[in-house]
Amino acid sequence: MERKEFRDLASPAAAREAIDSLSLEGGIDRVSLEDARGRVLVARLDAELDVPGFDRASLDGYALRAQDTFGADEADPARLEVVGAVHAGEKPDVELEDGQAVEISTGAVMPDGADAMVPVERTDMDETDGGGANDVLIRTSVAPGDNVMFAGADVAAGERALGPGTRITPRDIGLLSALGIDEVPVRGRPTVGIVSTGDELVRPGGDLESERGEIYDVNSYTIAAGVEDAGGEAVLYPHAGDEQDEMERVLREAADDCDLVLSSGSTSASAVDVIYRVIEEQGELLLHGVSVKPGKPMLVGRLQGSAYIGLPGYPVSAMMVFRTFVAPAIRAAAGLPEPKAATVSGRMARQERYGEGRLRLMPVGLVQNADDEPLVYPVDKGSGATTSLAEADGVVEVGPETDYLEEGEPVTVQLFSPDVRPPTLLGVGEDDPTLNRLLDRLENPRYLPVGSRPGLRRLREGVPDVAVVAGPTDRKHEADELGGWSREWGLIVRPGNPDDVEGLADLVERDLRFVNRTTDSGLRSSLEAAVDDLAEERDVASHDLRESIDGFDLGLRAHESPPRKVIAGDADVALGLRETAERLDLAFVSLGEQPVRVLANPDRTGKASVRELETVLEDETRTETER
Repeated sequence: MERKEFRDLASPAAAREAIDSLSLEGGIDRVSLEDARGRVLVARLDAELDVPGFDRASLDGYALRAQDTFGADEADPARLEVVGAVHAGEKPDVELEDGQAVEISTGAVMPDGADAMVPVERTDMDETDGGGANDVLIRTSVAPGDNVMFAGADVAAGERALGPGTRITPRDIGLLSALGIDEVPVRGRPTVGIVSTGDELVRPGGDLESERGEIYDVNSYTIAAGVEDAGGEAVLYPHAGDEQDEMERVLREAADDCDLVLSSGSTSASAVDVIYRVIEEQGELLLHGVSVKPGKPMLVGRLQGSAYIGLPGYPVSAMMVFRTFVAPAIRAAAGLPEPKAATVSGRMARQERYGEGRLRLMPVGLVQNADDEPLVYPVDKGSGATTSLAEADGVVEVGPETDYLEEGEPVTVQLFSPDVRPPTLLGVGEDDPTLNRLLDRLENPRYLPVGSRPGLRRLREGVPDVAVVAGPTDRKHEADELGGWSREWGLIVRPGNPDDVEGLADLVERDLRFVNRTTDSGLRSSLEAAVDDLAEERDVASHDLRESIDGFDLGLRAHESPPRKVIAGDADVALGLRETAERLDLAFVSLGEQPVRVLANPDRTGKASVRELETVLEDETRTETER
């Protein structure tokens, strides 16, 4: 039999290039939530409901009207009549009136008429002779919204929940569960057929005849474990002998079933190692022999439309080649990142105060600075917020003796798992549907929709790569503007506009229930400016005009939350965007165009992901111009 010789060994780079030319992708699967851990999303998932879906108490105590507590303190408490109780999981059956309170449990639904709650430790039951049997003394004053988690405060309807390319973690499953999503579209795991070759092999558990030179098949199980760890689905086939017809039969069977066939053994230049002949005759041999040690006798090719890679027979050589060349290709096909260490050393992006005298497990995120050094920033939206962990990469333990962490102080981050991949781009600021589409075009971005004003503040602190701001801002900023777009904003009403709302004056002059955005929102800033203009035109105080609008002071966080109150019948008018109204099949009354700007951290304009975002913005602007 003719001997195959290794004359021209391929370089490692050439081997990677040959493997990259193969198609290993497994398509798209739809999997249930219980099977979603570790899988990779292929499409963005938006929240279709507010989480929580109702206004709920953050503590045990009493739900009440905030105005009934104004001026109350320890020396002069407010006396309220207790007219009922609401516990978690119950529907309130009472509507509060002036001077009344309801006993309420943590997580319970706020009753109608209540706009705040007081924790039980700031209250006393009235035990004086003159007090009523059902009276409670409130020893502090609260403002509307205090100690209440409003609908959508954790995750708001229409908000970008998870983006394409997200590898689903237990934290993400918690988020998806909270949103009621039970099935997700994920990238199919590449199926990998594993064939060990050689007459000397015996599967573990079989009878071994050492005198014949038999050995247990180590590679099949070792490589199968590596395939699963890399994100593939391993399929074991019976080992093939050294006879060419038998080898061809097993390889063909594996190629019919799998995206990739991995064989081990029979790849060297020995006269009895004939597997390369099978590939040459029945498929396409791209490469035979690589300049690495161990692992020189390596094959790369195609067989019956499937990818094929031949590993050396020695277990150490086989695993070195697999780890160096094959595992990265499987991970790429499965959409998984390269694994990293379980801990990361970084420096605090900003000062963080603590000083509570207890061990703190601080959720943190990671972002790279201009020198590709990891910066660590706290992620904390409260213990009741699912997204505190969904937006974090790991935990920093802060000892009880620590009062604060200085900006630039070195810390060690314990990653949630070794395969956590920090975002390539960290953005903060205004939430916007156009922005969501732009983020889909970036690789592994993270965006925190904190609002325009907090976004600018965080940009000044130097934490994020970019901030997205909309509407008028209070202060000048030192940042590089990457680009932007405009959006039409105004009032969202029921289909057909049955209340004949024509503009801002209707909110002031008529008895219409209005739902605003939070003060952090750029839309809120534009609305406030419009109200100020109307007040100046009418020669009245802006404060008086705002007070005349029912619901002006209580706002919701994201762009879809207010209009969904209109859909539910809880409001007549909501502040929002034309795009949001059209998406929800609601009517829209325009109040103007609002610019949206993307501002870059001056120290990171050269960062690759920032430049990529700038390119995406230019494409978006050009596309809008051409329409």
